[in-house]
Amino acid sequence: MDLERPPIAISPVAVESRFLSRVYAWMASGLAVTALVSWITVSSPAVLSFVFGSKLVFFGLIIAELALVVWLSGMVGRMSATTAAAVFVVYSALNGVTLSVVFLAYTTGSIASTFVVTAGTFGAMSLYGVSTKRSLDGLGSFAFMGLIGVILAGIVNIFLKNSMLEFVVSCVGVIVFVGLTAYDTQKLKAMGATLDASSEEGRKGAVRGALSLYLDFVNLFLMLLRLFGRRR
Repeated sequence: MDLERPPIAISPVAVESRFLSRVYAWMASGLAVTALVSWITVSSPAVLSFVFGSKLVFFGLIIAELALVVWLSGMVGRMSATTAAAVFVVYSALNGVTLSVVFLAYTTGSIASTFVVTAGTFGAMSLYGVSTKRSLDGLGSFAFMGLIGVILAGIVNIFLKNSMLEFVVSCVGVIVFVGLTAYDTQKLKAMGATLDASSEEGRKGAVRGALSLYLDFVNLFLMLLRLFGRRR
């Protein structure tokens, strides 16, 4: 006679790890899509001409990106996991088109070296966010206030075109996104402890988390590139 076996309990650490694995998989996929689309854009004179030959097209793409970020961040709870994933991929592709200007402005070598530095810094801060027992809520609040300052100063500098202000904004931006990386990772770890990664809510949470870390990575990369990248 077979005895019914009790269900095997899954440890909280395993639940968190499964969720974070999905988050980082989606984030890596988004970065890969962005890099591929950037390369395709730069490799095609026709696409370059279409995107950068008209301010209307370029700024239209920027507005579309912002709209997708706001939509995905605010409405992900009402979307299906499949829709959220599709929006994230479309956003990553659009970002690849607009970020292709990086390949036109900076040397390939400096882009590659900055990417390596960004990956190392991002990885170290993510590890800190996962492993630290300290609450990073204070750091998150400080980084968010710094982010608002960076955005406002960046907008002002569009008109001023002041190189010193750009340098200061880039330095502060690096600090802001380093802090946000650790804070967002810790927040996602806590989220992972309450979500089944294979459930609908878990899959949507993974996409939303991937978007947060994707934005941290890309913006940290751009700030470091402004500081250390070699222009053509």
